[in-house]
Amino acid sequence: MTGSIFRTDISPEALNASGRNTALQSLGIVITEIGPDYVRGTMPVDARTHQPYGLLHGGASVLLAETLGSTAGNLCVGEDALCVGIEINANHVQGVREGTVTGTARPLHVGRSTQVWEIRIEDERGRLVCISRLTLAVVPRR
Repeated sequence: MTGSIFRTDISPEALNASGRNTALQSLGIVITEIGPDYVRGTMPVDARTHQPYGLLHGGASVLLAETLGSTAGNLCVGEDALCVGIEINANHVQGVREGTVTGTARPLHVGRSTQVWEIRIEDERGRLVCISRLTLAVVPRR
């Protein structure tokens, strides 16, 4: 990818295939786009992702955020390294009852030993639903 921060040129389809039989598949998370400095994906707001009051569960939003940030982080490292989450926070600012939410992960810091990613999750009308910050450790792949 010319002009990209990512070291690996991989398609969203290949990333989605690697998520089969995981929480991503169970919650309906789909990677939809890889840009020069971002990874974007969607998640349905339905019975799989609702909390008991019929709203999007905050934990589901955090799972989407960590998925997108970790995916993006791992695209920034060589084959000898792996990014793993060490801290995540999320502010839930808008409730959603149905439809689809879209998350976009963008880097705040991409270093040799740590990375920090901001993930914005928006509803179908472009309203901010959740803002999250994910810190990743870059560790040797074993």
